Amino acid sequence: MLSVAAVALDSQGRIVFWTPQAEELFGYTAEDALGQNAARLLASPEHLKAAVNMFMEVLETGHSWAGAFPVRRKDGGTRLMEFRTMRLLDDLGDVYALGIVADHSMLQRVETDLALCERLINQSPIGLALLDPELRYLLVNPALERIDGVPAREHIGRPLRETLALPDIDSVESALRQVLATGTPLLDQYHVGRPPTDPDHEHAWSLSFYRLEDPGGRVLGAATSVVDVTERHRAAAEADRARRRLALIADASARVGTSLEVERTAHELAEIATPVLADVVAVDVLDSALALRRSRRPENGPELFRALALKADHPTVALRAADPPGDLAAYEGDRLVTLCVHTGRPVLVPHVGEHDLPRIARNAQAGELLAQAGVHSYLAVPLIAHGEVLGALDLKRTRNPVPFDEDDVVLATELAGRAAVAIDNARWFQSVRNTALTLQRSLLPDHPPHHTGLELASRYQPAQATSEVGGDWYDVIPLSQDRTALVVGDVMGNGIDAAATMGRLRTATCAYADLELPPAAVLQHLDKITCDLEHYIVTCLYAVYDPHQRTCEIANAGHMPPAFVHSGRAPDLLKLPPAAPLGVGGVPFETSTVDLSAGDLLVLYTDGLVETRRHSIDDRLGVLLGFLDEPQRPLEETCDLLLHGLRHPDDHDDVALLVARTL
Repeated sequence: MLSVAAVALDSQGRIVFWTPQAEELFGYTAEDALGQNAARLLASPEHLKAAVNMFMEVLETGHSWAGAFPVRRKDGGTRLMEFRTMRLLDDLGDVYALGIVADHSMLQRVETDLALCERLINQSPIGLALLDPELRYLLVNPALERIDGVPAREHIGRPLRETLALPDIDSVESALRQVLATGTPLLDQYHVGRPPTDPDHEHAWSLSFYRLEDPGGRVLGAATSVVDVTERHRAAAEADRARRRLALIADASARVGTSLEVERTAHELAEIATPVLADVVAVDVLDSALALRRSRRPENGPELFRALALKADHPTVALRAADPPGDLAAYEGDRLVTLCVHTGRPVLVPHVGEHDLPRIARNAQAGELLAQAGVHSYLAVPLIAHGEVLGALDLKRTRNPVPFDEDDVVLATELAGRAAVAIDNARWFQSVRNTALTLQRSLLPDHPPHHTGLELASRYQPAQATSEVGGDWYDVIPLSQDRTALVVGDVMGNGIDAAATMGRLRTATCAYADLELPPAAVLQHLDKITCDLEHYIVTCLYAVYDPHQRTCEIANAGHMPPAFVHSGRAPDLLKLPPAAPLGVGGVPFETSTVDLSAGDLLVLYTDGLVETRRHSIDDRLGVLLGFLDEPQRPLEETCDLLLHGLRHPDDHDDVALLVARTL
């Protein structure tokens, strides 16, 4: 600690005032010094004249003198002291000389320390502030002035909360008061906010607080250090953003395109993009793309879109501004979504203004709804697969305050590209499937007309899990003498080829039936035809019912046994001689005869009705027979009951079903 002494001399140079600090500096007690000539007591012989001249100049001219002067201590040693001298007058007009004295080396050390502290505070890149116990600024360094954008002079006397732009300022003040109360410092407290100098971007600071006390323990206030860690915060945020984007792309790879359905794929894309990428997401596909029509589009002409998916992260009127899924909407050439599909490039509007909404919305009313929803940023990305623009991914932000940027464009383009390939696959698959289904249904018979002695009902159902058509078929063929041929067959495989093969075999079956051949002979001829086809195996059941003889002749080519309900008996499976499927070649077929009574029930079906991957075939056949416990049930209800009770959404095979009751 710096010790400062005061010494007073009268006009004769005698010491008349001597403080305890003077005794500490010079070694002389007050009894030793008072009344003594100061020059002779304190100056060495070689410095005596200079001391007298300095004393006389102060007394005669009244000019103060400041500087360093060597002083002789009581112990005989000499020490350089720092003096500040001045002339004094009392009420009687007597003249005195007052000297304020401090150890020169100690004073230099204090001055150096003060200068160093001042430089440290002023040149420090860390924001520093001293606060009084009421949390008002006492001192602010230039770094803090730059950090919070408020001049240093405007800090002084103001409360902390008026300059520190933090959303959690209440918690900061609470923490500071806790530090003042307990003396326990808080270090490296992380806070994020938007300073007045840069309100559009987040900044981050590391704050530390500690209590200030004087040597006696009295609380003077608190010191605060503020370190700007914005770059680190932004780097961490960008790294986290990159991780989330990679996770989103990985998630999209697993969740988008799980089926060969255009609508479902579009819905999956909308789900994955909400809310990570946008608050409101729409997926619109060109109607010409869905119809597989490639047409040259005029650069400025309108486009017809079909809305496939619409998703919002929260309830919003923006949903009412969008086209409902399934609807067709025409967008003029000046609309941004039309521009997107015409150019095949993303359209980005970071900050949506009033002049932008008419180009985003389909009409003026929709524009008002988007404004009401708070749409402030917009992005449209084309759906491109194999060089063809299929439609657009439409993204809007309402709650998320951050506008779309180029990184969002890259991410949205990646998601749209993956989804576009899945949509392209789905639209082509659906086209092929629709063609095959149309072909197959055209080859199946219409609802059977009335046949003598028989009541009939039938069903055909494509595979539910794969949405593919197959080669299953049934037929009812009128013959001479009131007889009726009942046919059920299954071409193994799916798609157009299987449906086409089924059509050829059905035509051949009708032709051979007209020849009045026995069932075994018909199968023999069908076997020869099947052998000429490439790699096809077909199962078939051919039966001829004679209402006059009340008999049914049946031949089986590797097919599932028909279910038979004889009046008054429990349902059972007909026991038919085993035989190979059609297409094996050279295998004989046998005809079995079954006697029927009025009211008997005969159920012919393909294996898709009973076969599953989860159950044994015997168990499933038992379930089938269980549904036939009421033979008098209407046949249409019987068909629906069997399909509903035996079919599952995961079934991968189609079904042909033919039910006959004797009259």
